[in-house]
Amino acid sequence: MGVLPLARHVIVRAMDPSPSAPYLAPVEDGAPVPGFRNSPQNIEAEQALLGALLVNNDIAATVAGFLEPEHFFEDIHARIYDAAQALIERGQIANPTTLKAFFQNDEALKDIGGADYLRRLASGAVTIINAEDYGRLIYDLALRRNLIVIGEDMVNTAYESALEETSSLQIEAAEQRLYNLAEKGKYEGGFRPFTSSIRGAVENAQAAFKRDGHLTGVGTGLRDLDQKLGGLHKSDLIILAGRPSMGKTSLATNIAYNAAKAYQEAHQSGSTADASEGAVVAFFSLEMSAEQLASRILAEVSGIPSEKLRRGLFSKDDWPHLVQASQDLEELPLFIDDTAAISIAALRARARRLKRQHNLGLVVVDYLQLLRPATSRRSENRVLEISEITQALKALAKDLEVPVLALSQLSRAVEQREDKRPLLSDLRESGAIEQDADIVMFIFREEYYHERLRPPEDKPEFEDWQRRMLEIQGITEVIIGKHRHGPTGTVQLLFEGRITKFANYGDPERLPEVPY
Repeated sequence: MGVLPLARHVIVRAMDPSPSAPYLAPVEDGAPVPGFRNSPQNIEAEQALLGALLVNNDIAATVAGFLEPEHFFEDIHARIYDAAQALIERGQIANPTTLKAFFQNDEALKDIGGADYLRRLASGAVTIINAEDYGRLIYDLALRRNLIVIGEDMVNTAYESALEETSSLQIEAAEQRLYNLAEKGKYEGGFRPFTSSIRGAVENAQAAFKRDGHLTGVGTGLRDLDQKLGGLHKSDLIILAGRPSMGKTSLATNIAYNAAKAYQEAHQSGSTADASEGAVVAFFSLEMSAEQLASRILAEVSGIPSEKLRRGLFSKDDWPHLVQASQDLEELPLFIDDTAAISIAALRARARRLKRQHNLGLVVVDYLQLLRPATSRRSENRVLEISEITQALKALAKDLEVPVLALSQLSRAVEQREDKRPLLSDLRESGAIEQDADIVMFIFREEYYHERLRPPEDKPEFEDWQRRMLEIQGITEVIIGKHRHGPTGTVQLLFEGRITKFANYGDPERLPEVPY
């Protein structure tokens, strides 16, 4: 027997803390072995930037908007940059002489020449013109190093994950880290010339002028509400609050359907998205299932009561209407996520994905008290949790440049008052909701409360009760308690509970009278 050649192996798994964890993949004898690769870095660029900064402190203003100390590869360079920025922010001069005191006993600096190294940085500065380019290069290389760390963590987590860490949760966590990396220190941000800002405002006004409804945002499909709000504006957080059984979900579902329908019709007619009052809609339903929401919309479109649809009590004559309505709704750009107790981090990740894939234009959340905060540990202070959630929803609206319509519960203080119309102070669990929201709307149906005061039919007050019931039947008030872009006030709508549909109050087709 001959002597077998020793098998060679390559470690294909990186940065695993366990010594026995690396997976050894056999490599054929004679095959090339992957070499060691250095982390992306450019020491010369770091030295050139610091030298230029020590020669001309004005450079600090050009790079401070995006470059942080942690972006430097060499730790000593990071500390020199940090100390120089601290001196400049205090109005002092940062040069080798003033920085010497900060690093007198620094062992790391002593190893490379001590205070002489600072002088060499300044004397070696060839040009200060390219200093910002050096800063951008350092920033880009830091992002690459972070990408490597995220990638290695993804590999390690996928190999050895806890039982509760499903693959979908790992994907959402990776997406969140990548998004944070993309947003943090984004040097494209900062001040914008007023010229570009005013140009954007004029373009919005021009788009509103061209639209039939003269709206600057996504239309709700309800005439009087659109006139009051001007549509749902990009980057706005809109809160729709009310007590249970007021019709919050029904109104949100109507708005979502109307926006998606308008978007669909505009594209079918060949119009551009900018000329449309509609939008692609993401509906996060934390309380109801996707099928229940679909049934509500199906009832609204077909005119068949939702109760009959749910129990299968519709007649043969209703079947053609049901089939036609379902066919009309099949291509509707409305996406429903009915994940229970979804975290705000997962909601952001899924909304961003939909924005990339389908040009998302409106986010609806039903309702925000059921969202979980982004942090894995739940706070003992519910007010802080709600504050974190509302801030995250507002940030999502700004990042994606879409309106976010979030439903909210009200406290029971409403029930203790004689006039049960909600107030801003009734927002449940947190004043941060009022603070972070651009628009706060309350939904109120007097019919709901008056119905519970029904006296026996043999009592003399029954006729007065019945007369008042007929006067307020179906009438719903949408009370705008806060409006950052316009007036507050009250808008009246009609609500047909049989098919959970809201309509304009002035429409000729009034709701049918119901005997009591």
